[in-house]
Amino acid sequence: MRVSEYALGTARFGAPGGDDDARAVFEAFVEAGGTAFATSNVYQDGRAEALLGDLMGRDRDDYVVVTKYSGENPNARTPRPGTTGNGRKTMMRSLEASLRRLNTDYVDVFMPHFPDQITPAEEIMAGFEDLVRSGKIRYGGFSNFPAWRIAGAAARADLLGMPRPICIETEYSLAERSADRELLPMAEAYGLGVLLYSPLAGGLLTGKYRRGETGRLSAAGRAVEKDSQQTAVIDEVLAIADETGQTAAGVALEWLRYRAALASTALIPILGPRIVEHLSEYLRPVDLDIRHYQRLDKASALRMGAPHDDVSGALLNGYDGDRSLIDPPAVPPI
Repeated sequence: MRVSEYALGTARFGAPGGDDDARAVFEAFVEAGGTAFATSNVYQDGRAEALLGDLMGRDRDDYVVVTKYSGENPNARTPRPGTTGNGRKTMMRSLEASLRRLNTDYVDVFMPHFPDQITPAEEIMAGFEDLVRSGKIRYGGFSNFPAWRIAGAAARADLLGMPRPICIETEYSLAERSADRELLPMAEAYGLGVLLYSPLAGGLLTGKYRRGETGRLSAAGRAVEKDSQQTAVIDEVLAIADETGQTAAGVALEWLRYRAALASTALIPILGPRIVEHLSEYLRPVDLDIRHYQRLDKASALRMGAPHDDVSGALLNGYDGDRSLIDPPAVPPI
């Protein structure tokens, strides 16, 4: 499936008083060549999907729509177990509601938003198969799931001749590279595309919090820069932005484009601008050289932990034993 280099996130679509801004952002994104949209049944209590459907209109087939299920209105006072989770009942019910809001008869990718720690992968994959065969979805995927569960689902689909998942969605940025441990290598091994949300880490990488501005992180009431490494990353991003005459957001997103160019599968950042001016800033070309990328790599490098560090150490120290112990197979074992 062909998608644009970026996807547009719609979490703010349908927010009170924001329809005009959302419409302007949608139109500017499409004008720039954007075709992919990431949404969810819980964004603005379903209003995000409804507005997206209205904006796509009769051009629906020109676009790729990724939507998610699992939860209901996050502001609901009383949880309703029968309407949440990853199981077949919630999957089918949520998809039908999403299709009505989106004013379409299919979505391109459908995925559980979060694992519920109860529903087995077999049930989710069987549901995907039914929906693919019915024509209501084109592909299934997984959002915020651990790598071992996704790998098991992909392997099971291959064994049983079921439609395999096409992509995953996870947080990834210079400030949050945990996916480097398992998720991204797994996605490359199985040929899964990766949607990357929070590519600017909730505005952290724009430097706005250091300018005294507010945003999602400050509204949450927690430390904005949670550790010394994040502080070092922001220092480096701002330094490179100053040296090159670019914006901090442009530098952070350009590093993601560089990271995507090195990957053997598609890495698609999800942009979430509130206004057109932000989108224009994010899409503006940025010219960095290899030294800038290396500085950003170094500042944001993740301590991989066991067994990754052990394998790297063995390679660096000239391990000369059975290389099958440290060389991964070309195709993951089932």
